Amino acid sequence: MTCMTCHNCRVECRRYGKHRNGWQRYQCATCGKTFTAPHERPFDQMNTKADRGLAALRMLLEGNSVRSTERITDLHRDTILRLVVLVGEECEGVMGRLLVKIPVKDVQCDEIWTFVGKKEAHKLPSEEDDNSIGDVYCFVAIERTTKLVLNFALGRRDQKTTDVFIEGLRAATAPQRFQITTDGFQPYISAITTTLSDRCDFAQLVKVYAADPEADHKYSPPDVRNAEKIPIMGSPDSAKICTSHVERQNLTIRMQMRRLTRLTNAFSKKWDNLWAAYCLHFGWYHFCRIHQTLRITPAMAAGITDHVWNLEELLK
Repeated sequence: MTCMTCHNCRVECRRYGKHRNGWQRYQCATCGKTFTAPHERPFDQMNTKADRGLAALRMLLEGNSVRSTERITDLHRDTILRLVVLVGEECEGVMGRLLVKIPVKDVQCDEIWTFVGKKEAHKLPSEEDDNSIGDVYCFVAIERTTKLVLNFALGRRDQKTTDVFIEGLRAATAPQRFQITTDGFQPYISAITTTLSDRCDFAQLVKVYAADPEADHKYSPPDVRNAEKIPIMGSPDSAKICTSHVERQNLTIRMQMRRLTRLTNAFSKKWDNLWAAYCLHFGWYHFCRIHQTLRITPAMAAGITDHVWNLEELLK
C-alpha cells in the first residue's frame, strides 16, 4: 500500500478519494492539504493517462473525428486537440531528424486541397488578406519505390509555398541523380530548375480535362481526355513520367484524416491543428503503418529503421 507524507507536517496522510483522472488522492490530518499519488505524465504536462491518450490518437489516425473520439474515450475534445498538437510536434521532430539525405530514384509530387475555417469563396472582405483561413494545399513528395513521403508543406497554392516545399525536398534527398514528376502547376518549373538542377531529371504530366456543361451542378471532377508528358529538365525516362502513386497517397490521406473528408463539418478550424494533424499522420504512416503493397513500413523500405514502430515508440 502506497503511503503519502505531508510535505509540510511530515506526517502520514490518509486516503482522500480519487482525482478526476483516476489517481489516488491523500489528505493531511494536521493541515488539511491534499496530495495526488505520484504518477507518470507521458504527454508532457498533461494529466491524461497513457492508455486513454494513445487510444484517442489511434482513433484519429484511423479516420475518426474529434467529436466521435470524445464520445468513445470520454476525453474532452479540447484535451484531444492538445494531444494532437503535442504529439504532432513530436512527430515533426522525429521526421526532421530521420528524413534527411535519403537515396531516391523516382519522386512524384502533387497537392491536396482542404480549407481552414471556411472556403476561400466564403471569406468576408475583411478576411481577404488573412491566409490563416480559407483554402489551403498540402504539397506532398513521395518516392515511388519505397512509398516514403520525403517532404510535405502546407500553405497557399502559390510560388512561395512551392519554393519552400522543393527546398525541403532537397534537404530530404541524397546528392545523387533521380527523376521527379509533377502535375502541370507552373511554379514547379521555377522551383525545381532553381533548387534541384544539379541532381534531377524533371518532367510534368499535364492532364487535359473534358469540358463539362454540368460542371456547376456536379461535385466529381471532369473526365480526363488526355495526359501529355512534357520533359522540362535533363533526360527524364518517359516510362516513369507518372503521378499515379502520389495521387493514390492523397487518397490514403483523405481516408485516414477525418478533417480532410469532403462535405462534412469535420474540417479544421485552426491552422496549427491542421499542421499538427498532418505531422501526426505522416509520422504514423512512415514508422507504424505497414504498407499493404510493401508488407513493411515505408521507413523500413527506405532503410531508415529495421522494425515496425508502435505509437509509444514514435512519441519517445
